[in-house]
Amino acid sequence: MAIKGVLFDFSGTLFRIEPARDWLRAVLDARGSSLPEAELARYAGQLAAAGALPGGSSPQRMPPGLADLWETRDESAERHRAAYTGLARQVELPDPGLYDALYERHMTPDAWRPYPDAGDVLRTLRERGVGIAVVSNIGWDLRPVFRAHGLDGWVDAYALSFEHGVQKPDVRLFRSACEALGKDPGEVLMVGDDKYADGGAANLGCAVHFVDHLPVEDRPAGLRPVLGLID
Repeated sequence: MAIKGVLFDFSGTLFRIEPARDWLRAVLDARGSSLPEAELARYAGQLAAAGALPGGSSPQRMPPGLADLWETRDESAERHRAAYTGLARQVELPDPGLYDALYERHMTPDAWRPYPDAGDVLRTLRERGVGIAVVSNIGWDLRPVFRAHGLDGWVDAYALSFEHGVQKPDVRLFRSACEALGKDPGEVLMVGDDKYADGGAANLGCAVHFVDHLPVEDRPAGLRPVLGLID
C-alpha cells in the first residue's frame, strides 16, 4: 500500500534542543546575571547528567522519589514540569529561581533548532500530497516552535501526549494522528528517533523509519531518506 501520510516525532527528529550550556547561559542572561565559564560548564554538566534538560540526555541516576513520575511525565503538563524541575533540583544551583526559569526557557522557540533538511522534507511531502502530523511525547504546546521557525504551514495535525493523556508507545496517540489525517494506519509512515516510543506505531499497523538523535550540525540530511520511502 502506498504511503499517504507521515507522522513525525518532534525532539531528536525534526528539532533538537539547545546544548545544556547554552540553555543555562540564556537563562542567566535573561535574569541579568552570569557565572564564570568554569562554573557555567560545571553546572551545565551536572544538569545534563541529571537529565534536567527536556529533549536532552536521560538521567544518569534516577532519584527514587521521581521514578514513577518520570515514567508518565508526558501524560500531563503538571507531571512534565514536576519531573524535570525535580531532576534539576538534584543540582544545587546558586539561585533557587533558576529551576523554574530553566523549565520555562526550554519551551521557547529560541531553545530549539530544526534539523537542516526538516523544512525541505516537509515541503516536498506536502507538494506530493502526503498528509503530515507531529506525534510527540511532551508536556507543553510545541505549535509556537513550528510557527516561529516557519514549519507550521507544512503540518496538518498535532497529536501531543499531554493533550490526550497518553504517551507513546501507546497506540492511541498514533491512532489519533492517523484519524486527524484521515488515513488508514497501513497508509502511514512513522518517523522517529526512539525505537521503543516511536516503534509503537508498528503495533497499529504503521510503517516505521528511525533517524539518529544527533546534534543539528552532525545530521544535515538525516530526514531525506523519508522521501525515498514515499517514492
